Amino acid sequence: MDVSLEKIKRLRGETSAGILHCKEALQETRGDFEKAKKVLRKKGIEIAEMKSGKKTTQGKITSYIHHNGKMGALVEVHCQSDFVAKNSKFQEFSKNIAMHVVACNPQWNSPEDIPAEVIEEEKAVLKAQAEKESKPAKIIDKIIEGRIRKFYARVCLLEQPFFRDDKKITRDYLQEFIAKVGENIEIYRFVRYELRGEIED
Repeated sequence: MDVSLEKIKRLRGETSAGILHCKEALQETRGDFEKAKKVLRKKGIEIAEMKSGKKTTQGKITSYIHHNGKMGALVEVHCQSDFVAKNSKFQEFSKNIAMHVVACNPQWNSPEDIPAEVIEEEKAVLKAQAEKESKPAKIIDKIIEGRIRKFYARVCLLEQPFFRDDKKITRDYLQEFIAKVGENIEIYRFVRYELRGEIED
């Protein structure tokens, strides 16, 4: 069944679950909001949110070099315990994040990390575009809001479609992993490398 975008947004606002999870839960429960929340709870999404405030004092730095040897990434992923840091699933998760960084080239981790002046500059560009397209003044703000979300999806790691499954965003992948391991996981920082220009002897 079709589910309204407003209902999906409301469910996401109350649970912090990913949009895809919210949509699937509402479809599964034929639009029943309270039942959909229970479905999300069973999937462990709320567990991930509950764990998100826990301190992460352990972790690993993981690298990935693309097969052509011209691109690579280092990612620092934090967790709560040394036990999880040594777990093969944690190492697999970290490697996947490093591969995603190489494949999708995010500039920031999340929208909260983007400098305010960058966002304001982007909004100014989007406003100018909307005005050039002769959009009605009363809907320009809504247009900018929608387009800035697309900007976040291009430049923020957690908002990008996950490179192994573009039906979910990287934030969903992170939340699912938190639910699986039962403790907070934080993608702390990353850096991407790409060979550029000619190399002199």
